[in-house]
Amino acid sequence: MIKEEILKAFGAEERTLEKGEELFHEGTKANYYYQVKIGEIKAYNLNEEGKEFVQGIFTSGQSLGEPPLIGEFPYPASAIAVQPSVVFRLLRSDFIKLLESNFEIHMQLSERLANRLRYKAMIMKEISSYEPEHRILTLIDYFKKENPTAQEKYEVKLTRQQLADLCGLRVETVIRAIKNLEAKGEVEIIGRKVFR
Repeated sequence: MIKEEILKAFGAEERTLEKGEELFHEGTKANYYYQVKIGEIKAYNLNEEGKEFVQGIFTSGQSLGEPPLIGEFPYPASAIAVQPSVVFRLLRSDFIKLLESNFEIHMQLSERLANRLRYKAMIMKEISSYEPEHRILTLIDYFKKENPTAQEKYEVKLTRQQLADLCGLRVETVIRAIKNLEAKGEVEIIGRKVFR
């Protein structure tokens, strides 16, 4: 996360998005660095049948869309606001200047991008090789590990639909799999919330 005052010093502006409003569209040129101030942004792809695959969900303090911005290639996914959101938007040329003059921020960005690559590799392996229950547990364990404030009993903040979208499953499959995982003692359901 780049501090708000640094972003503004390099010319970032705030953009407000309504729920369902698009931030960028798959195949368009990447011109801006985006960082979520408040809200939730979803990056996703649609196949020919209209089935959605969620690439990632980004919340307060997280950035998105950097690889095409740095690599100068079109966005490989679209992004929309899942809820009313505010994002910082910084022009590519100003973002490059920011990175050039702030080595520490450059290294933090490189680390985040490396972690995203690790996540993508993990998800690709899960989707291509494992059953739904395994996919769901792997995803939950990943988010639990990435959450520095996670307690021994981690509350899954994702909805069943979001779990389905992130695992390449149907929501009905996720619901069944979670019930099976509860029966096996792998997760606990308390008031419709999933804990691990």
